[in-house]
Amino acid sequence: MADNNEPIDPDLPPVDGDVIIEKTFDERLEQAEIEVNIFEGVRQADGNPIMPVRLKSSDMFCFSCHKDVPCWNVCCHGADVTLSPGDIVRLSKRKEMTAEEFLLKYTVPAVWDKADMPVAKLKMSGKAGDGPCVFMDEKDGCTVYGDRPVTCRYYPLGVASIKMKDAEDKDDFQFLVKEQHCKGHDEDKLQKVSDFREEQGAIWYDAVNRGWYDVLMKMASWQSIGGPGGKVLDPQKKRMFFMISTDVDAFRRFVFETKFLETYLIDDDALELIQKSDEALLELGFDWLKSVLFNEPTISMRENILQGAIAKVREEMGAS
Repeated sequence: MADNNEPIDPDLPPVDGDVIIEKTFDERLEQAEIEVNIFEGVRQADGNPIMPVRLKSSDMFCFSCHKDVPCWNVCCHGADVTLSPGDIVRLSKRKEMTAEEFLLKYTVPAVWDKADMPVAKLKMSGKAGDGPCVFMDEKDGCTVYGDRPVTCRYYPLGVASIKMKDAEDKDDFQFLVKEQHCKGHDEDKLQKVSDFREEQGAIWYDAVNRGWYDVLMKMASWQSIGGPGGKVLDPQKKRMFFMISTDVDAFRRFVFETKFLETYLIDDDALELIQKSDEALLELGFDWLKSVLFNEPTISMRENILQGAIAKVREEMGAS
C-alpha cells in the first residue's frame, strides 16, 4: 500500500484521475450523523411540506385507490417522479425500446438537489409540465400499470433510508403521506405496510435499486462538507452515475468494450450472468461506483493494475 495508507482510486477510462480520501475528511464524516430521505416527500397543494410519521413494516394504515375514488387519477397530473434504475429497465422493455430511446421520448433530465446528482424524471404533458403523465389515459388510468414506477407503487407511502453514526447497516422505512386531494385515505381497507409493499410489487424494485439508493444517500450526506474526499465530484463521474442509473445497455458496452475486464476481477459465472441479466449488471455498476467514488471494497482490482496505481500515486507524491 501507499506510505500514508490512504486509499487509491486508480485510473480507469473513461473516468480518469486519482482521488485521495484524506483522513481529516474521514474523521469529519465519522463524527456526523447521517439521515437522508431518498424519495422527497410529496407536497400539499399549498406548497407546504408534508410532515412524515415513521412507519414500521408491521404498522397498519387505511388506504385504497380504485376507479370509484373521487380523486382517481388526480395524483397522475403534474407529478414529480424520479425514475429509478429498475423503473427504466421495466418501462423500456414494456415499450419495446432501448433505454436510450425511452429516455429521449418519455423523460426529462434533472438534478436531485440533495445529492447534486443527475437523474431522469418522468415526463408530464402540458406546457408547464402540469398535465397528466405521459402514460395516463383519462378513462382507463395508467397504461403501464404492471410496470409503473416504484414511486407510484409506494404512494401514499414515502420511502426513506437512514444510516446513523457508528451503525453498520442502513435502516429503510416508510412514512405515510396525506395530501389534501387524496380520498384514498377515507377508504376502510386496513393493511400492514409489509403487505402493501408486497401487493404493490415494490420488493423487486427495492432490491434492484439498492445500490442506487446507497450512492445517492452517501452523496447527499456529503453535500455539507463537499463530495468524496471533500471535493466537488467531477462531471465525468456524474455522467458515469447517470449512465449506469438510466442505460444498462450503455454500461454493458462499457464493461465489455473497454479495459474494464482487464482492470477488475470478475469471475466466469458472474461474467455470464451480467451478459444476460440487467439486474446483475446494475448491481455490478453500483458496486463499481462505490469503489470509484468512495473507495469502498466492493469490487476487486487485478493485482498488476493495483500495483501500477500505487506506483503512480507514490510518484506524484514524491515518494521513493
